Amino acid sequence: MVTGCPASTPSCANASIDRPISSQRCPTLDDCRALDAADPLRPLRDQFDLPAGVIYLDGNSLGPLPHATAARVQDVVRAGWGQGLIRSWNAAGWFTLPQRVGDLIGRLIGAGPGETVATDSTSINLFKVLSLAMHLQRRRDAGRRVLVSERSNFPTDLYVAEALCRDHGWTLRLIDGDPRETLPAALGPDVGMVMLTHVNYRTGAMHDMAAVTAAAHAAGALMVWDLAHSAGAVPVDLNGADADFAVGCGYKYLNGGPGAPAFAWVNPRLGAGFGADDWPALTGWWGHAAPFAFTPDFQPAPGVQRLLCGTQPILSLAALEVGVRTVLAAEPLGGLAALRRKSLALTELFITLVEARCAGHGLALVTPRAPERRGSQVCLTRAEGGYAIVQALIARGVIGDFRAGDAHQPDILRFGFAPLYVGFEDVWHAVDHLYQVLQTGAWRDPALQRPQAVT
Repeated sequence: MVTGCPASTPSCANASIDRPISSQRCPTLDDCRALDAADPLRPLRDQFDLPAGVIYLDGNSLGPLPHATAARVQDVVRAGWGQGLIRSWNAAGWFTLPQRVGDLIGRLIGAGPGETVATDSTSINLFKVLSLAMHLQRRRDAGRRVLVSERSNFPTDLYVAEALCRDHGWTLRLIDGDPRETLPAALGPDVGMVMLTHVNYRTGAMHDMAAVTAAAHAAGALMVWDLAHSAGAVPVDLNGADADFAVGCGYKYLNGGPGAPAFAWVNPRLGAGFGADDWPALTGWWGHAAPFAFTPDFQPAPGVQRLLCGTQPILSLAALEVGVRTVLAAEPLGGLAALRRKSLALTELFITLVEARCAGHGLALVTPRAPERRGSQVCLTRAEGGYAIVQALIARGVIGDFRAGDAHQPDILRFGFAPLYVGFEDVWHAVDHLYQVLQTGAWRDPALQRPQAVT
């Protein structure tokens, strides 16, 4: 029987994020409170309208509401739309919002000004990017018609890739196991592109972006990254890694709201060399070099701008801008490096507490234990009751999520640790609730077994 950790002890007066709690004993509630008191990022939590009594560990699916969002959107509605009307495309700067928000996101992903646009969804942006990459690779080496990815990649990425491969005569090659071992063998002379998610959505495992990109290039392939579980949570340096293309999500760690616009990035090395015939498969008037010239033929805008398509969702872009600024608010406090230190401390604490308190209850760690190999989430698996356990936690105010497994991978209990607003005491209480759910068998309640549309 797991006895659990004591709630308090006076031994942690000098705790800090940079001096982790010793793994030789179970961290206590007082330890966690001391870490919160010493946390220089703690004031950033006040940017968010977090419900009382809720421990929110699902920011890797949907970030919380920033306090400033409602006022910003209302200003766009009342002043911009209501008073400025169509004049606001110019007077309120609506027309350039995709570029301006893109440049803000660029500061979080190692991109320079003018290299990133905020637009459309991740799936649509990936379709545009992959189709453009296929076009470029066909011109470079028409014999390379294999796209390599992971079987555990986010399904929409695989669906988009599968459809494009089918339509363009390419082959989608999926690797299994540890990509550090299986990816090199998959990079044969027929490979034209590698598409990976930087932080795996199921496991939280993080690729070495620079090393993988270098391996892809050495094999003659273009490198496409999905940053959905990276942007705003872990340091990313696209230019430093010399990646070719990237896409990412606006509603997870960027706190842009449900269905927020995504973003796309093109390496300026490629963008500067785009010719008049280098188009994505999806083109529209916003990606035209002169949208209001209204020419009947498509003349692509330079660089990443040609990835814009139709009229942009101004209300959603305004909300996304607020969300991105919540992350940029960390810049005076050490920026993404500081967020990363706290993220690793939070995830390490969660792993330590789960292993100490929930031993004997069938939980296994899926996320890599090595800090440099994990993103900002921790994923657990259990042979029985994973979905119901998550539902029981949600009923107690601890919000994580569940991802079903299949023949290749187990069910997953996912917990995200966004360092902007998750505290160390939150982690302690979350594990305490998990222990109680397991110890009492509360998850066996039939009401918790019924699947909902969103898990």
